[in-house]
Amino acid sequence: MPTAPSLTARRKHTVVPDPTSEPLRVLPLRCLVCGAEQEPAPVAICERCLGPLEPVYPSTRRLPDRASISSRDHSLWRYREFLPLDGAPRFSLDTGLTPLFEAPALARRLGVGRAWLKNDAVSHPTLSFKDRVVATAINAAHALGLDTVACASTGNLANAVAAHAARAGLPAWVFIPHDLEPAKVVASAVYGPRLVRVRGTYDDVNRLCTQAAERFKWGIVNVNLRSYYGEGSKTIAFEIAEQLGWRLPTAVVAPMAGGSLVTKLRKGFREFLDCGLVAGRTPRLFGTQAKGCAPIVRLVQENTEVLQPVVPNTIARSLAIGSPADGIFASRAIRETGGWAAAVSDEELSAGIRTLAETTGIFAETAGGVTVAGALALARSGHLRPDDEVVLCITGNGLKTVDAVPDVLRDLPIILPKLRELTALVEQAV
Repeated sequence: MPTAPSLTARRKHTVVPDPTSEPLRVLPLRCLVCGAEQEPAPVAICERCLGPLEPVYPSTRRLPDRASISSRDHSLWRYREFLPLDGAPRFSLDTGLTPLFEAPALARRLGVGRAWLKNDAVSHPTLSFKDRVVATAINAAHALGLDTVACASTGNLANAVAAHAARAGLPAWVFIPHDLEPAKVVASAVYGPRLVRVRGTYDDVNRLCTQAAERFKWGIVNVNLRSYYGEGSKTIAFEIAEQLGWRLPTAVVAPMAGGSLVTKLRKGFREFLDCGLVAGRTPRLFGTQAKGCAPIVRLVQENTEVLQPVVPNTIARSLAIGSPADGIFASRAIRETGGWAAAVSDEELSAGIRTLAETTGIFAETAGGVTVAGALALARSGHLRPDDEVVLCITGNGLKTVDAVPDVLRDLPIILPKLRELTALVEQAV
């Protein structure tokens, strides 16, 4: 099975932007609900019906074959024809193509045929899948002539916007809830953005950023650039297909916050199917959330399209979005692919982090614990089958949320540097 390239290979294939190359443009937009079209712009909501806008890809675009993709740079830009830019990207050229590896011990725990981890816990440069969407958004901001980027974030996106903006030499404003995990605050502040802590939940932060986008004409990646930003998530689906040898798994399990990831996974798999790069059918998609913030799980399990916002109450702050913008579309993607959704307690997600680490050597943040614990719940309920080939999406690094597993420090022995004390300890362990 193809493996992700080494850091040396990644550096070798990194392309330096050519300032003399053709202008970079973004694609026009179309409403996903009413079909209204509009010219490229930093806008994500349809003026007619308030539906979400998505890029319109030209029917005349020439799509690559497998060999062409495989020969390209080791980054998400190897799939550039499937991304919403016309011309060569300028920034974040070395993001993407994270490892996909098989996890047989976890497969046995789940009771499935085979299991793989798509490990964006080592994504470059900020250790979460948000690097993908920001790589897309920051190039869209450049193409639209926006000289400042910003975001509303529960943590990982704050890290990514701050880092990618620093690399690109762009001013950045980053807005986070006031009680965010300290590790994520530090991992944003170190890049030197204008970091603003807002009293309230993520939904309060997001409302403020919606107003700021209009007032200051910034490129707020997950607000007025959301139409372009979200397309970066498709590259996870593309990489899974390529890394599995140009075939699809039967099921994919992913965490849900705003719902965009699950929605874009479906879109990515369908685009590869439609152009013949893979055969078969779209994998069944499974979404997981913490019980303290599970509005999308409710949509799926109650088979409704009436979203009821909630006030988050969970240690999984990276998923703590009580009014998910893409919740309804995520629930449709799950149901229409034959998948399901599961919510897990904070205790279960902490155990999920431990299970993942102990069976695969991967330390994930709370969202990864939700994914693993949710997959175990889905297996117990019969939604994951013994013949399934399952990919679990690990979206962030555990070093960002070490407080989620405090029990790992409990009862650690301390001994003198004496062999007799070590011998006693070994005998006790045996």
